[in-house]
Amino acid sequence: MTRIARMLIGAALAASLPAAALAQEVAYDYRRGQDFSQLRTFSMKETPPVDAHAADTSLYDSPLLRQQTNALVAAQLEGRGMKRDDEHPDVYVTTRRSFRTEYVTYGSPGWGYGWGYWGYGPWYMETVVKGTLTVDVVSAGTGELLWRGVADREMHPTSKPERRAERINREVTRMFRNYPTNAVATSGRSTPKPVD
Repeated sequence: MTRIARMLIGAALAASLPAAALAQEVAYDYRRGQDFSQLRTFSMKETPPVDAHAADTSLYDSPLLRQQTNALVAAQLEGRGMKRDDEHPDVYVTTRRSFRTEYVTYGSPGWGYGWGYWGYGPWYMETVVKGTLTVDVVSAGTGELLWRGVADREMHPTSKPERRAERINREVTRMFRNYPTNAVATSGRSTPKPVD
């Protein structure tokens, strides 16, 4: 194997590692001092799409995708002992997706993180659409935000419906691992124990 071939393989592997590791990031926050054990009912509250053009022209934020996402969020809350009550909920739950376009540039061997310029070669640019799912749990009585989960991932517009459903399920499941159930949310390192 030539030196250039080994360098190309090494560069391709190095470039793919950060993308795989950061393929889906999840974060959350909650209101300190909130007694989550007192929250027994919820209602899904519809919100308009953040990007109306994406909702009308793509599969990123279509009504079908929003229905799937809302159903999975509702299932996570029901799995934690809450019941859906659209008449008198303790909390309103909203979901929304936002999108941004990133550009990844690839070039000849010698270009990359921390590398210097080694030679000439072809360059090409790839467009990547990143999507952020935000789930808010808001007190129905006061309107205060009690919990927010955020999942950030690369969108795959041409994937099959089954693959999209798997990705949404994985994203919502990972997000709700940190939802405080049957506990009073505290500050500091001792966070409420999540339920899997």
